[in-house]
Amino acid sequence: MAELGDRLHIQTLLARANTPQNSDDADVVIQGLTQIPKTLPARFFYDDAGSQLFEQICDLPEYYLTRTETAILKDCAEAIAKLTGSLELVELGSGSSTKTRILLDAYAHQNLTLRYIPIDVSAGILKETAQSLLQDYATLKILGLVGTYQQALQQLGPSTLPSRMIAFIGSSLGNLPPAECHEFLGQIAAALQPGDYFLLGIDLQPSVYKSKAVLEAAYDDAQGITAAFNLNMLRHLNRKFDGDFDLNQFEHVAFYNQERHQIEMHLRSCRAQTVHLKSIGLTVDLAEDETIHTEISRKFDLDAIQAELRSHQLETVHIQTDPEHRFAVVLSQIQEH
Repeated sequence: MAELGDRLHIQTLLARANTPQNSDDADVVIQGLTQIPKTLPARFFYDDAGSQLFEQICDLPEYYLTRTETAILKDCAEAIAKLTGSLELVELGSGSSTKTRILLDAYAHQNLTLRYIPIDVSAGILKETAQSLLQDYATLKILGLVGTYQQALQQLGPSTLPSRMIAFIGSSLGNLPPAECHEFLGQIAAALQPGDYFLLGIDLQPSVYKSKAVLEAAYDDAQGITAAFNLNMLRHLNRKFDGDFDLNQFEHVAFYNQERHQIEMHLRSCRAQTVHLKSIGLTVDLAEDETIHTEISRKFDLDAIQAELRSHQLETVHIQTDPEHRFAVVLSQIQEH
C-alpha cells in the first residue's frame, strides 16, 4: 500500500482465484475472439488513455447522460445525506469523481462525517483525482482501491463508520447483460449490512422525450471521441498481449437494439485481415465487415429495476428523475438478509 500523507492511501487489490474478471484476461480474450460473433469485455476500455477518453465523452453535447444525472444529484444530494447520515461512501468506477463532489458538498453542508473509498481500474486517474479532492475537502479521508468491481466488493473490510453507501452512478449498470446484472446486484447486497445503502444511476428507455436518434447520437458523437474510445480497446490489447491490431482497419459502430432495450457498440473490420496477439499465441481471422461486439448499454424501466433490487433485499427509499424522465437516481436500503 502506498501512503500519501495521513489522509490518502492507495491500495492495489490482489487477484483471487474466484475473481474471474481479473484473473483470466487471456482466456476471456481467446474465447471472445474465437467465437461467432466475436466479443470483447468492456473492461478493456479502461486503461489510463481509455479512462481519459471517457471523461471527454461525458462532456460531449450529445452525451446527455452526465449532464442529466448531475442535475438530478444536485436536486437530491441534500435529501440523500439527510436520509443516510454519516457514512463510508464506496464508489465503483469513480473516474474523475466530478459528480461525487455534489455528494461530498451535501454531507459537508450538514456537518456529517464521510470517508470516501473510490474504486477504479486506472491507478493514474484514481491517484490524480484523490489528490485533487484532498485539496478541496480539508477533513476528507480517502482509501483508493485499484482493481475491478468484483475484487473490491469481495475485499472491502468492515466499515469504520455507522453505515456504508455503495454508489454506482453514471449508468454503468447498463453495461451488464441481465444475468450478470442479477449476479452483480447480489454482490452489492453481500457487501452491505442491514441498514446500509446503494445509490444507483440508470438511463431510462426511450420515450416521447428521448428519441432513438438522440440515444444513438450519445454513443456516436460528431467529434469522434466515442469512436476513439472504442478503438482504444484494440490499442490496449496490442500493448497487453503484444498484438498487431491496425486501428486504421476498424471502424466504430453504435446502434439501439429496440428488442433488447440496449445500445450496442461494435468494431467493424474494414477488410479481410489477420491479427496476432503474440504473448497468448492467438491468431484471429476477420472477414470484411465482420464485427467485434465491445459493449452494451441497457436502458431501464423504473418499475422493473426496483423489482430487481427488491429481489436482493434492496428496498427503494428515494427515487428521482429529471423532468423529461430520461434518467433516474435510485437510493435503496438493504433489509435483513
